[in-house]
Amino acid sequence: MKRILLIACILTLASCAAEPGSEKWCAAQKEQPKSEWTGSDAKTYAKSCLIDGMAIGSEEWCADLSGKAKGKWTADEAKAYAKNCVM
Repeated sequence: MKRILLIACILTLASCAAEPGSEKWCAAQKEQPKSEWTGSDAKTYAKSCLIDGMAIGSEEWCADLSGKAKGKWTADEAKAYAKNCVM
């Protein structure tokens, strides 16, 4: 029983993690020391957080992606759009 509870807690906490490139993730990265960033973190931060409004899920990001042909969307873009822009 304890094992099931532990697994459920881990899965719940993992699902609460901010998606890399989202506004919440960008804010968390600003607070984290740069020495703790990975190369991937730095690349994602530069791509999604440095240009205002381009964080995944922002209104500008959603508008920009909706103007792009759906056939050119990546699977990650489609997933992020459905999660952040549709609802």
